[in-house]
Parts: sequence; C-alpha cells; structure tokens
Amino acid sequence: MSVVDGLPFAEDKKDYILQTLDPILEEMVSDVLQEMPTIPMDFMIQWLNKRAGKAAAFSEHVSVTQRNQMLKQELRSLQESLHEASTAAVSAVENVEDEEEEEDDEDDEPPPGWLKSEESQSKTRTSVSAEAYGEWNAKKAFTPPNHPKSDEQKQRLKETLNKSFMFSALEEKDMQLVLGAMKECKVEAGEKVITEGDNGDFLFVIEKGTLNCIKSVNGEEKVVKTVNEGDVFGELALLYNCPRAASVMAADACICWQLDRESFNHIVKDAAVARRTKYDEFLKSVNLLSSLEAYERSQIADALVAETCKKGETIVKQDDPGDKFYIVEEGSLYALKNFGGEEKRVMEYKPGDYFGELALLKNQPRAASVVVESETAKVLSMSRVSFNKMLGPLADLLSSKVSSYT
Repeated sequence: MSVVDGLPFAEDKKDYILQTLDPILEEMVSDVLQEMPTIPMDFMIQWLNKRAGKAAAFSEHVSVTQRNQMLKQELRSLQESLHEASTAAVSAVENVEDEEEEEDDEDDEPPPGWLKSEESQSKTRTSVSAEAYGEWNAKKAFTPPNHPKSDEQKQRLKETLNKSFMFSALEEKDMQLVLGAMKECKVEAGEKVITEGDNGDFLFVIEKGTLNCIKSVNGEEKVVKTVNEGDVFGELALLYNCPRAASVMAADACICWQLDRESFNHIVKDAAVARRTKYDEFLKSVNLLSSLEAYERSQIADALVAETCKKGETIVKQDDPGDKFYIVEEGSLYALKNFGGEEKRVMEYKPGDYFGELALLKNQPRAASVVVESETAKVLSMSRVSFNKMLGPLADLLSSKVSSYT
C-alpha cells in the first residue's frame, strides 16, 4: 500500500508527495535517527539548510541566537541590580519610618511626596502593578457589603448573572456573596450611567433594557456598541484600573445591578484565580491529563463547568447524542449498558476518572448510561467545542478506552 493511499488529495499532489517530498523526508528522518539529537527541531533546520546549500544562512542564525543569549544574560543582571536597589530603598524607607515613630508615635503618615496630590489622584489611578503589589496597597481583611433584597429580587439577579460569562462560573458560595454585594439601579431613558474618561468604581449587569456605548471619535460622539439583558459593562475600568473607555447611556428604561470595585476584586477576581489553582491541582491527579504542561492544564481548567448531581440521577443516557466530556471530581458513579433488554453494570467511576469521550471522539450516540451512586456527586464537564480544541492530541489515548464499554 502506498503512503498516499486514502489521502484526500488530487492525483497530481499525490505524485508530488511520492516523487519530491518522500525522498527528502526519508533521507532526513534517517539522519535524525542516526544522530538522535537532543533538540531534533534544530538538527532538522540545520539539515535542511545544508541540503539547500544555505550553511552561511544557518551560521547567521546561530550568531543571532548567541546574541540573544547574551542580551538575556545582560537583562538578568540588570534585573538583579534593580532588585537590589529596590530592596535597599525599601529598607531605607523603613529605617526612616522607625526613627519617626520613636520621635512621635502618633505620626503614622508616609513621608512627604510619597502620596500624589488630591488633584492628581482625581485625574488618574495608580497603575495595575502598583495597585497589585505596592507597599501601600497590601490586601486587608475584607467583608463585602450586603444590600437587602427580597427572594424575588435575588432570583431575578441570579438568573441574570448566570447569563454573563464573568459570573456564570462562580462557585455557589461566591455567587451568594456577589448577590448580596450588588445594588439595584433603575435608569431612565436618556440617562447617562458612565462618562468617558471618568474613574470607574463600579461595573454593571443589565437585567432589563438596552444601553448604548458612546465614544468620542474625532470630536464626534458615535455609538460603538449596544448592550442589553445579561451583558456586563464598566468592567474594563475595574479589570485594568484605567479611566472609562466610553460613555454608556440608556436607550430605554433599564434595570441594572452595580458591583463595587473592592467586592469585584475580592470575590470575582480572587474566585477566578482560586478556581484555576484548585482545578489545576485536581487535573494533575487525573492520569489522562497529568502529563500536560501547566499552560495546557490551565486552559482545560478554564473550560470546565462544575455540575452537582444527586443519587440515582442519570448524567448520560445510552443511545442519546453526546455533547459533553466529564471528569469525576467528587462522589462515585457507575455505568449501565443495555444488552438485549437487560441492563448490566459495566464500569465504576471514582474521583479522577472520566467518561463521555467516546460519543465525542466518534460522533456517535452514548455507548452506556452513567448513574450517580453516592448521595451526591460533582462532575466537571467540557463542551464538544472545547473538547475537540483542547484534547485533540489525546484522541488515540482516549480511544483505547473503547474496550471498557464492551
């Protein structure tokens, strides 16, 4: 059988592969296997350059690489020097503060000039890095506000938040904190909620109505975006600590919910980081995924959606179309398969196990039903789109589980 048999190419392309590409690739692979270089990619680049008579070009490439290494080394030295200088500066400030405290215990203010004037502070905020790491911005204990709401208001708000990508992945306890911290705002048609260039201390989630985002372009105000039910606006100023990027005006009567900067930073941002860290640690314990790089695991962690199920609940049903892949986080489950009208228990699942991949890999109905055995169970699901995008390279490994269902 020829190497091109079954390939979806025209005959002229198959001939090109056989007559032109194949001899070159065979020769290169043979040399690679003979040398078995530590970095095969560099070896192959060098091999191809030599084959094409471009040894000089390769030498230039090596020279550039060497220069890059020298520059990186110089950068590291500069960073070390900068770190030493900053450490010395902080130490000097601390010594000054200690002396001042001995002279006057009541004087707890930083040295003159340390803080910006009130006028400059009103025009701009500190940078993101300063806010995150500055000595005067150390995180303190935080208790979120709790604005009283009726059960009906809470239900309406929760349904709205679940439509927003920014809040839909929150754990239940964090969702409850956000529900308490949000404040209802009723906006009349034509009312401006946000003004371009202002500092931002709130973001808004729309429950009802439509608003226009207006930006000044060459002195003329233009509508650049329209937002409506379930959308979030005003988050950029909080995420990136910058002035408002555009004005927002109500097109009709609206109901919005506002969340303050401090609550957002402590609940939503921190929850996102904590969620990624938690799932990254868990994914390391999943044999299938333990060999992945940290970046790849983080991408999978961001795509997972937690689902809580009760005893006896069927998560997937045999012969149904499959659109999700599952990893068991908590609890125990089992698989049932129908053989000629008789159901048999064919598989047990515990934390770290996974299921549902066959229907996605082969685009076929579910091969078995999966039922919750413990009082409750928590599974992490991934949609078909995310599954195909992130787990494609592991298709062969996943396919080996076919025998487990027979």
